[in-house]
Amino acid sequence: MVGTFVLDRDSILERLGGDAEIYEMMVAMFLDDVDNNCSALSAAFAAGDAKVVQREAHTIKGLLATFSDEDGANAAMMIESAAKSGQLANLAAAIGDLQSRLHEVAAALGG
Repeated sequence: MVGTFVLDRDSILERLGGDAEIYEMMVAMFLDDVDNNCSALSAAFAAGDAKVVQREAHTIKGLLATFSDEDGANAAMMIESAAKSGQLANLAAAIGDLQSRLHEVAAALGG
């Protein structure tokens, strides 16, 4: 990952039309699901299931983009693209980094 995640709540709220209730709901959903997202990605990678790795990385990309984490979303996109091409062999470190990033974002969100 390139940089440390910095939560910019104001810009996220602006994209959500200022709706703090939606923001809080999205944060709660992210925090509730972060461990499941990490586990699902790990399980798919361990099973060598490129299609599921691709799907999980795509999901994570969207989650991170929701919270304006461009670096994290780009890392997820790289994994998604590699998995789409069936190239899982060298993704272990990238997947570990992405999982760490998910937990970093969760901590910034209050989890």
